[in-house]
Amino acid sequence: MNHRPTGTLSLDLDNLWSYLKTHGDAGWSDYPSYLGMAVPRILDFLRQEGLTITFFIVGQDAVMPEHQAVLPSIPRAGHEIGNHSFQHEPWLHLYTESEVDAEISRAEEAIERAVGVRPSGFRGPGFSLSPTVLQVLARRGYLYDASTFPTYIGPLARAYYFATARLTSEEKARRRQLFGQWSDGLRPLSPYLWRTRPRPLLEIPVTTLPWIKAPIHVSYLLYLATFSRAAALAYFRTALVACRVARVSPSLLLHPLDFLGGDDVDRLSFFPAMSLRGTEKLALCRDILRMFSDHFIPMPLARWASSLDHDRLPRLDIAT
Repeated sequence: MNHRPTGTLSLDLDNLWSYLKTHGDAGWSDYPSYLGMAVPRILDFLRQEGLTITFFIVGQDAVMPEHQAVLPSIPRAGHEIGNHSFQHEPWLHLYTESEVDAEISRAEEAIERAVGVRPSGFRGPGFSLSPTVLQVLARRGYLYDASTFPTYIGPLARAYYFATARLTSEEKARRRQLFGQWSDGLRPLSPYLWRTRPRPLLEIPVTTLPWIKAPIHVSYLLYLATFSRAAALAYFRTALVACRVARVSPSLLLHPLDFLGGDDVDRLSFFPAMSLRGTEKLALCRDILRMFSDHFIPMPLARWASSLDHDRLPRLDIAT
């Protein structure tokens, strides 16, 4: 009998241009892309490991002609599709209601045209979230949101980012809530329902270390591995045990740069762990995801969300 509890896996399909845009680098508006290299590599890796996950796609990438062949390969390989906004602006929380609705609907339509699947889940860029976003998602019939990141270190990450980015004071003001606030660490780790209308909206948080609320997503583990590979894997093993003890079903987050090294993309040296080569990252990801599978049965988000008994989940006000 298999006694492993369930966990979920997802990947935010952030592109080269979106990282440059958030970082304030020139040239992002030419929409440089690495998806033609990254997506086949990621899909081949997941196939070898027997994993099915959720890909959150950016609408802008879905309308670009050079992606019309590669993006449909994701659902063809059996993976779920989610909405990661259209413009990938981490200041989505500053949008008006009409702007949020246009942003989400535009991405929905672009993604569906590109891959033939209408997304049922959403994750805000840079974990950007607001009561307005939640209300729009509920009104548009989304199954779940996955934008919360319960950690206390968001302001530290933002300070590091501001110190390394090329941003004007106006650009810093727009990004002033990037990576969240320290109070985000008070948010729950397990799924819950937002009190939205016309129906409650399921929230699936990106998991952090229980009690301590330190990050455990794969990009963070790869960053730790630049100091000590053994320590990074030991930290993750501890986090998985803590999730079992706390009865948290972890939602583990991946990014394309978890599979691409500095030898693959030379314009993102500012991103943590880009000192590693692509082959090193693939080997680390393999160890990380096999460890995850040893402790939990991995599945994509919508499949897991559909299996939950919503009547038994706690409910939070959207202003929380």
